[in-house]
Amino acid sequence: TQQGAAALDRAGFPVVGVASTIDNDLVGSDPTIGVDTALNVALEAIDRLKATGSSLRRAFLLEVMGRQCGYLALMAALAGGAEAVVLPEVETEPARLAAEIRDAYARGKPHGIVVVAEGASRNAEALARCFREHQEVGFDVRVTILGHVQRGARPTYFDRMLGTRLGAGAVERLARGERGVLVGWSRGEVASMPLSETAGRTKPLDTGLLQLAGVLAR
Repeated sequence: TQQGAAALDRAGFPVVGVASTIDNDLVGSDPTIGVDTALNVALEAIDRLKATGSSLRRAFLLEVMGRQCGYLALMAALAGGAEAVVLPEVETEPARLAAEIRDAYARGKPHGIVVVAEGASRNAEALARCFREHQEVGFDVRVTILGHVQRGARPTYFDRMLGTRLGAGAVERLARGERGVLVGWSRGEVASMPLSETAGRTKPLDTGLLQLAGVLAR
């Protein structure tokens, strides 16, 4: 979308973009519109799966959206207290993942929740097949795929206000003749970056948060 907007700008059309994607991978805005709503959907699913998993020795692989960006999966795992997370940016071996879940049970955890990004090298279904082919993992496996439920949820207060403020910022910029920029949220305020600097670029994964998720899962 940003590349298309940049092309229109180069062709002479007055274009101002607004940072809106649940993937939160756009350079120029943190967060983007839709992220908070999608994360709350994922967290509700994690809470429900925990309640179900606590009564059975069962692991749940929860697949969330995000394409090739693991932000949604990482933040949902971190905020939801998942036992593990599988991301496109980090290669995860099924054997190591199974060991992490077994260790969680051994430490007295009543559930085994793994959040899987849809763009990971092995999605939730592929991981489940690996586990089922090796019965020594010692637990039953269930897969839940949220899919487009994350896109169609009722917007949270934060997303409603973010959309309002970024939309107003875009109109203000067009009104004063500014063009060829992406309007986003940066350091607590509306900001803009040239489309030429945002198109085709994605934000890297926060490795510090990945390390924190690993620490909290223990």
